[in-house]
Amino acid sequence: MGTVNADNAAAQLEELIGGWRNYLNKRQAIHTVDVAELEDHLREQIAALSKAGLAPDEAFLVAVKRIGNLDTLSREFAREHADRLWKQLVLSSSDSAAERSALRTDAAVAVGLAIAAAAAIKAPALFGLTLDMDGGFYARNVALFVFPLLAGYFVWKRKLGPRLWLWPAAAFLAVAVFANVYPFEIGGSTEILSVLHAPIALWLAVGIAYAGTRWNQVAGRMDFIRFSGELFIYYVLIALGGGVLTAFMLMMFTAAGVNVESFFENWLLPCGAMGAVIVAAWLVEAKQGVIENMAPVLARIFTPLFAAVLIVFLGTLLVTGKGIDIQREVLIAFDMLLAVVLGLLLYSVSARDSNAPANIYDVLQVVLLVAALAADAVALWAIAARISEFGFTPNRVAALGLNVLLLAHLAWSAVLYISFLRGKGPFARLEKQQTDYLPVYALWAAIVVIVFPPAFGFI
Repeated sequence: MGTVNADNAAAQLEELIGGWRNYLNKRQAIHTVDVAELEDHLREQIAALSKAGLAPDEAFLVAVKRIGNLDTLSREFAREHADRLWKQLVLSSSDSAAERSALRTDAAVAVGLAIAAAAAIKAPALFGLTLDMDGGFYARNVALFVFPLLAGYFVWKRKLGPRLWLWPAAAFLAVAVFANVYPFEIGGSTEILSVLHAPIALWLAVGIAYAGTRWNQVAGRMDFIRFSGELFIYYVLIALGGGVLTAFMLMMFTAAGVNVESFFENWLLPCGAMGAVIVAAWLVEAKQGVIENMAPVLARIFTPLFAAVLIVFLGTLLVTGKGIDIQREVLIAFDMLLAVVLGLLLYSVSARDSNAPANIYDVLQVVLLVAALAADAVALWAIAARISEFGFTPNRVAALGLNVLLLAHLAWSAVLYISFLRGKGPFARLEKQQTDYLPVYALWAAIVVIVFPPAFGFI
C-alpha cells in the first residue's frame, strides 16, 4: 500500500514539474537548454526539502518559491541573452511542429485580413467616392474599414460562438447605419464629433471579441487594456518605419523623374494605415511574451512628469489668477491631457501585483490623480461658465459630458487608491473599478454618435 502511495506521490510531483516546465518554456527569452538547467536546480531543491520531511507537493511549492518569480527569471534571462530577444521578434521559439503550423496559420489569417482592410478603404472608389473629394464619408467610416476585420480575427482565434460575436456585429451595424444615414452638415460639429467618438464606441466591440468568454471577468477586461496599449505602441513603431520607407521611396522616384505622390497619397498611405492595425494586433498576440511590459514601463516614466506638469499648471493659475481660455482647440487638448492621465493610471494598475505592499510609486499615482482632479475641476468651471454665457453647442456639451465622466472616474480612483495606501482596502478594488468603467465611456461615445446629431439639428 505504501508503495502505491509513493508511486502516486511521485506521479503527482512529475505532473507539477511538467506544468512548471511547460509554463517556463513559453517565456520568449528562455531557451530549452536554460529550462533544463532550471529544472535541475528545482529537482535538487525538492530532493533536499523532501529529506527534511516535507511532502512532495509541499516541497515543490517551496522549491519554486526559492528559485524565484518566473517573470523575474524571464527578465534576467532577457538581459543576459539580449541577442535572443530580438530574434524572437521574427522567429518562433516553439519546438512543436503542431505549434509552428498553428503560428503559420495565424500569420496567414492576419496577413489576409490586413489585405482585406487595405482593400476595404479603397472599395468606396468603386462607387465614385474618393479620399480627396469625399473626406467626410471616409472619416465617418474609418473605424468600420478595419475594426470589424480585427474583431473577426479574434472571433476566429478565440473560436467564439454566435452568443458572443453577435454583440460586436450589432455595434458595427448600428454605427454604419447612423454614420451614413444622418444628413450631416458638411464639416459641422456633429459630424466631427461622430468621427471622433465612433471609434471609441466600436473599440469596446473589439474588446468583447478579444476577451471572449472572459469579458465578464476583471482579468479579461484588464487583458484587453494591456492589449490596447501594446497595439498602440506597435502601430506607432510600424508607422514610423513606414514613414521612413515612404520618404526614401519618394526621394528615389522623384530623383528618377517619376511623380508618385498621387499613388502614395491615395493608395499606399490609406491602405498601409488600415492593414497595419491588423498586423500590429497579430504582433501583440504572437509576441506578447517579448515586450509585454512596454506600456506599463512608459507609464512609470511619464507619471511623475505629468504630475509635475499638472502641479506647475495649477500653481500658475493660482499665481496669475487667470482662468482657462475655453476654445475648441483648448478643450480638445485638455481632454487629451486628462485621457493620457487616465491611460497612465490604467497601465500602471495593469502591471502592478495586487498583493504587493504600497510603495513610493503608488504615492506618485495619487499625486497625479489629485492634480488631475483639480485641473479637471478648473476646466469644468470654465466650460460651465462659457455655456451659461453663450449657450449650448454640440462641442461644449460633448466636452462637458466627457469631463464629468473623467471627473467621476478619477475621483473614485483617487478614493480607492488612498484607501489602499492607508491599508483600508485591497488594491484589487481599484483594479476592478478601472475595468468596470470601460463600458461607460463606450456608452457616452455611442450617445454622441447616435443622439447628438438629431438633437442639434445635424449642424
